[in-house]
Amino acid sequence: MRHSRFWWVIVIFMLLLDFYFFQALRTVTSTANDNTRIIIYTAYWGISVTALTFLLLLPYLHFERQAKIIRTTIFSVFAGLFFAKVVGSLFFVADDLRRSVQWLGAELFSSKATLNEMLASGTLSRSMLLSWMGLVAGGGLFGSLVYGFNNKYRYDVKRIRLAFDKLPKAFKGLKIVHISDIHSGSLANKVAVQKGVERILEEKPDLILFTGDLVNNVADEMKDYMDVFNKLSAPMGVYSTLGNHDYGDYVRWENIEQKNANLERLKQIHAELGWQLLMNEHVILERENETIAVLGIENWSAKNRFPKYGDLKKAYTGSEKHAFKILMSHDPSHWKAEVLTEYNDIDLMLAGHTHGMQFGVEIPGLKWSPVQYVYKEWAGLYEKENQKLYVNRGFGFLGYPGRVGILPEITVIELS
Repeated sequence: MRHSRFWWVIVIFMLLLDFYFFQALRTVTSTANDNTRIIIYTAYWGISVTALTFLLLLPYLHFERQAKIIRTTIFSVFAGLFFAKVVGSLFFVADDLRRSVQWLGAELFSSKATLNEMLASGTLSRSMLLSWMGLVAGGGLFGSLVYGFNNKYRYDVKRIRLAFDKLPKAFKGLKIVHISDIHSGSLANKVAVQKGVERILEEKPDLILFTGDLVNNVADEMKDYMDVFNKLSAPMGVYSTLGNHDYGDYVRWENIEQKNANLERLKQIHAELGWQLLMNEHVILERENETIAVLGIENWSAKNRFPKYGDLKKAYTGSEKHAFKILMSHDPSHWKAEVLTEYNDIDLMLAGHTHGMQFGVEIPGLKWSPVQYVYKEWAGLYEKENQKLYVNRGFGFLGYPGRVGILPEITVIELS
């Protein structure tokens, strides 16, 4: 009953939003001829009614039976329409506030005749400029989201050289490929994913590190991609950790035994891929009689809505004597919350998790995404004195089947 009421609240809100947005559309088409207005209004309400109908029927459509790419694309289109109207309506609200202030001022300080003159002259009418700005902003957002569908497999190889005073001489020039957030449950183009894996192998890395979220929810999501990701190999090995999605926490299991069995199966999958899964532990890598430590912990987040399965103390114990340490930890909020405060000899932390929200702007002089208001460290390199954090933007995608401005990432790190 509560779920049904919530659904109706959303539907009513969307209907009111449609009517509100329509008022601006009427304003900008006021000078168009009748036939043009009929075509525009019919198209607008046709799309809006379809979206509302879809929302009403969503609980009964059993989309789990449909191809995952179809259901996520349909949902994303309608969600995109909703957010586009919300963004556009912000301009209309500003216009209505302007009109309200003008009307109130005229009501309080002008004569009735002056107020009537303002109404007659259109002074208190909707602003054509703000109406156009709202429509352009909303349309631009929706167009960007639709265009972003084409970017979900457009892998971006980012190269970065990191210098450390403590790095043993034998490891100077070590090439690491860092990937994160594969989210195999979202993938639907095996050929495109294979090309991404081939791009990794073309780099001929010495070491490959994966920082969690192999699946969306269940281990079986990897079934069709085992023969793709088992191609990943490197002379010094492939090491991996778990992310918040790997535990099955977002699934309604019949019992705890089912959930535990799913996690155990996922661990087996890492082994079958030839990856060494680090569960609150570390490994020692050796070159020419010199060593570095690679630590890997289970998911640990400073955000309350995400779990703290990780145990850095356990992973760290025994690694103290090694001069240089790399930590794999899925959630970048771990860096400031624990790594910087308690482990100042961990030189480099690698993380993922944020995906850069799969939406943002990264151009010279401007780096922005809505996710930065939740995560201060959300993409790329961050430094604090001698410690560094690199946040990978994700190899896969989740929810929205696309990327706008923030491309899927393969990070190539050279140590010096």
